[in-house]
Amino acid sequence: MKTLILTRHAKSSWDDLNLLDHERKLNARGKESAGTIGRWLAQQGHVPDQVISSDAQRCKETWELLSAELPDAPEPSFHRRLYLAAPVTQYEALKQANGDKVMMLGHNPGIAQFAHDLLAPRAIPDHPKFGLYPTAATLVVTFDIPNWSTPFMGTGQVVDFVVPRELDA
Repeated sequence: MKTLILTRHAKSSWDDLNLLDHERKLNARGKESAGTIGRWLAQQGHVPDQVISSDAQRCKETWELLSAELPDAPEPSFHRRLYLAAPVTQYEALKQANGDKVMMLGHNPGIAQFAHDLLAPRAIPDHPKFGLYPTAATLVVTFDIPNWSTPFMGTGQVVDFVVPRELDA
């Protein structure tokens, strides 16, 4: 059994229009949301043993703030190919994973489509925000596979799906 925690980066700032998109940082709401998701993951026992992330600044900051709330947070690996990655690129990266509970941090629109493609047809959450996959949205999904190199697309079973605003309420 393998578990994937699929998180979109938290809300980023558009204050400095001179920054390249790749270099944008989190805004105040994003910083708060990242911590909120980290606390929720810890409370639910969804602590990853491996982290694979886009190397964009907003993903790095999301992980930094999120991981501060986790016990025994692993060292992340940041990858340029996951910056604005298509679902197939995310799938190829995940197939290389070796953890039992892997977290991936990425971007829309690819992450929303990847989340949808991972799940068994009747496992799609009946959640109004799932298709939008807003910033810091987090899906926890399990796969009945021995390792990540085994084909797993379209077989995932949802454990949890949450957006930070629901947790702040």
